[in-house]
Amino acid sequence: MKDIYVKNIMTPKDKVVTISAFAGVRELLQLMKRENVKSVIVQRRDEHDAYGIVTYTNILNAIFEQDGDMDLLNVYDISTKPILQVMAELHIRYAAKMMVQQKVNRLIVTFGGEMVGIIAMNDIAEVLMDMASEDE
Repeated sequence: MKDIYVKNIMTPKDKVVTISAFAGVRELLQLMKRENVKSVIVQRRDEHDAYGIVTYTNILNAIFEQDGDMDLLNVYDISTKPILQVMAELHIRYAAKMMVQQKVNRLIVTFGGEMVGIIAMNDIAEVLMDMASEDE
């Protein structure tokens, strides 16, 4: 596998959709629809807090499986926190291995404790598909 690192394929911070942990689930759903995303990063409250993530799975579980009311739930009620973190200099082989082992589809990319981007399983799959096409 070529030397491709997380920093080469991650979505940079300025394109990552984020939300406050105190936002309501209705606001979250509106944001996801407007931005056409399947996940949103939950912002840290301060430098000692952890980043989190909310996906469709979190939302569906909270509303349908737990009989939740979207208007009574906040993002912090349903988010996965902390989200697993990797360094931008990590080879994508190890990022993929972490995703598979931990059964997650997204990792936050950090530098010095601050988010610099996000990498998804789809990003790595695209690289593999491109590599397969080059061999033809």
